[in-house]
This record gives sequence, structure tokens and C-alpha cells, in this order.
Amino acid sequence: MISTAISSAVSNLHPGILLVFGTLSILILVHFLCTRIFSSISFKRNVHRKTFNTLSGAASLLSNPDSVLSREGVKETIAGYEILFAGARKSVGKTSTSGSIEHREKEYQTMVNSFYDLVTDFYEWGWGQSFHFAPRFIGETFEESIVRSEYYLALRANIQPNSKVLDVGCGVGGPMRNIQQFTGADITGITINQYQVRVANQYCAQKGISNNCRAFQGDFQKLEEKFEPESFDAAYAIEATCHSPDRRVCFKGVNHCLKKGGFFVAYDWVVLPERGYDSNNPDHIRIKEGIEVGNGLPTLATTQEIVSALEDSGFEVVDAFDAHKNVHSICEVPWYYTLYGSFTLKGFRMTRLGRTCTHALVSTLEFLRIAPQGSVRVSALLNATALDLVEGGRAEIFTPSLCFVARKK
Repeated sequence: MISTAISSAVSNLHPGILLVFGTLSILILVHFLCTRIFSSISFKRNVHRKTFNTLSGAASLLSNPDSVLSREGVKETIAGYEILFAGARKSVGKTSTSGSIEHREKEYQTMVNSFYDLVTDFYEWGWGQSFHFAPRFIGETFEESIVRSEYYLALRANIQPNSKVLDVGCGVGGPMRNIQQFTGADITGITINQYQVRVANQYCAQKGISNNCRAFQGDFQKLEEKFEPESFDAAYAIEATCHSPDRRVCFKGVNHCLKKGGFFVAYDWVVLPERGYDSNNPDHIRIKEGIEVGNGLPTLATTQEIVSALEDSGFEVVDAFDAHKNVHSICEVPWYYTLYGSFTLKGFRMTRLGRTCTHALVSTLEFLRIAPQGSVRVSALLNATALDLVEGGRAEIFTPSLCFVARKK
């Protein structure tokens, strides 16, 4: 029963808070029912603020004029995605077998494309247009840290106003637009997901930078088929190549696209044996598998595996380090803190309680057939992996920001 699910989610709250949330929920529900009929007309993307900030925008999660999935397709897509991670969260080690990993590597296009068809709206709802983490100093806002981390990569890649740059796995293009406006460079983004291409190019047009910043649909495992040799002066990837089933193939493609001496810089997701990750520790395996299933990853690599793949692909690795090496310094806000702390009006929806409220809201909307069937399963998937990310960050056995700087030989 939906009422049981909602009451269970908020059972530990103070009665006064329950009254407030109950009243707000009723008001929100009435608003949704009144605006849903007009949502296809009223829904408008806006690059200058969070698209899904408004209630009519939230009603369009997984169902808006730009969607590539039909309303009926959401349930089918999440079911297919779950098959690729059969046994996840039920039996530790089940998705770490060679057979399970090989299955995901073979089906990586379906896995990654399905994942982003399902989660892109939720990411924008909770995170904004830049789908990544960032080192954050005390006194710095979440948004400021995100932009600073993007500018840092631009500097390490030596991006100049006359540079032609490749964004490997651009998502909806938040970093691409920020870096373009910061440097004045010409930037081309590639993503496997057509929905993200539609969104990214709308946002570029709204920024007035379409002539210098655009996204194309394509597979970063097949860059040699998409671009001529030495087409770009620099390339970067932000928490994207972790989706690759074979980084050597991906990195060789980037090498193909770069001019000699060009830089490839990135943030990548890795487990950290050098900080204590133990592949024989069931708890560590559980956390690793939880991160993988909740983020569409074939399997998480290590720092050394990333460095070796770069070197085998024709790069000289100039630098490689965990951008969160001081994650628990008194001068920094832990990267995972946003997933459970920061009880502000702007940050609430990213917290654990905020996600619980969002999940309850999505459950209600699906029950009322306002949200597509399957929306609750997507929300539950993201809620569960947020807890895994927090655990991995606290234990320092995982980082979303292995930063590397590589130069084409």
C-alpha cells in the first residue's frame, strides 16, 4: 500500500514535522493534479536555473516533451537494466563474478543508455546540470566547488580561446558550457544517450553559445569512427569513462582524436587499494557492487589500472592523484556530505531525508498514474546507491575523482 510506504519512510519524524509535511504533501498533490493536464505545455527547460525546480517541472520527471522513452517504456527499461545486475544487493559477490562483469561489458551500450534514459531527470532534479562531485573547501558552496573543479581541468588541459576541445561523455553539457564560457574555446561533446543530446543542445542555444559548444550522439568506445585523426587540441572527461567496458579502447580513441602533445585530463571513479580497499573484504565488495549497480558501471577499476590503460594507449601520464585525498581535512567538506547533510532550502533534496521525501512523492505520483510506471524503482535505485557512496567515502575506499593529466606522445 502506498500509505504504508510513505508512513514507513517518515516514521521517525517528530509529529509536528509530520503535520507540516502532510499539509505540504496535500498542497503539492493538488497542484500536481491541477497542472498535470497542462504539463506538456507549461514544461520549459531553462539553462539559467534548475529545470525541475517548479512543481510542474517535477511532474515531468521521466515524462516530458524531450523524453525518448514513452511513459510505458520506463517500466520496461528499468526491468531490463535490473537484469544486467541480477543478484545485486541480495548476495554479496554475485555481480563481481567474471560472468556477470562480462555480461555488462558486452551489453554496455544498452546498460549505459538505459541508465541515463532513466536517471537524467533525477540527476537534474537533485544535482543540477553538472553530474559530478568535486573537492569542496569550508565556506564554499556546492555549486562553487562544482564549477571550480571544472575550471581546474580546463587549466590542466591548457585549453585556450582558440582550442578545439572534446568532452568525452558530456551528459547534458553542464561542464561543457561552463568551460566554454570560461575559456572561449570551441567544445564538442559526445554522449551515447540521445535524450542528453537533446537537452544539452537546447541549453547551449539558451546560453547563446551553439556556434562554439554542441553535443553529438555517439559511443566513446568508437571515437575513431566519429572523428578524423588529430581533430582536437585537448580532451577531458568528468566521471564518464568509468562506464567504459574497456578503457584501453576508449583511451586509444581519445589519443586518435588528439594532436601530438595534446592533453587528456579527467576525473574518474575508482576503488582505492592504496587507502585500504580490500577485494577480499565482503563489506568492501558490497559497497563496490552497490555503487556499480546504482551508476551503470561494468566494474570499478583501480588507480593503477587507469594509469596502465593510459600508458598502453599512447599517453604519457603527467599526473594522477585523488582529488579528494584530503577528504577528511578540517579545511574541506567531504565530497559525500551533500548526500546526507546540508539541510538548506537549496540542498535539502540531495540529503537522505530529502531523497526519502522525493521517493514518497514519486511513489504517490506513480500510484496516481501521474508519473510513469517504474519511476519508483528508479528512485529506489538511486536512493540505495547514495548510501553506498557515503559508506565508500567515509571509509576512504572509493573516490569519484581520480584526477589524471595525460599527454599524447
